[in-house]
Amino acid sequence: MTAKLAYLLHVLFAVLWVGGMAFAILALRPSLAALEPAQRLALLGGVHRRFFLVVWHAMPIVLLSGYFLLFGHYGGFRGAGWHVHLMHLTGLLMAAIYVAIFTGPWKQMRAALAAGDLKAAGEANEKLRQMVTLNLALGLLTVGVAAWGRLG
Repeated sequence: MTAKLAYLLHVLFAVLWVGGMAFAILALRPSLAALEPAQRLALLGGVHRRFFLVVWHAMPIVLLSGYFLLFGHYGGFRGAGWHVHLMHLTGLLMAAIYVAIFTGPWKQMRAALAAGDLKAAGEANEKLRQMVTLNLALGLLTVGVAAWGRLG
């Protein structure tokens, strides 16, 4: 039962994280072109603040539930298949990129928005977008590896 709960939490919070990035990049961002830059950046500031709060909770749950499954269900790295090793790598990379986003471009964007510097906020948001896009690609790769490895 415990492994099933850990797996459920792992999948649910991974879906929140990766799905949120997919929504932001594929649906929200293109739709914001209709707004003026000041409105767009203000809206993105609110969206990022809320989404990053979700990820600050989702990321540790995904990592901890993954380690619980790795060591509790598979008996460690030796008992895990190639897909678990690859998910471990991509999960750590995604977590590192998220921390880099939060402490880099997001911190810069918040400061620029607070100062009313739309140009700097826009530049920081562009860096943020590029890093989220990279993380989305890693997240989709991880989902693909999980599905392939589970049935392969």
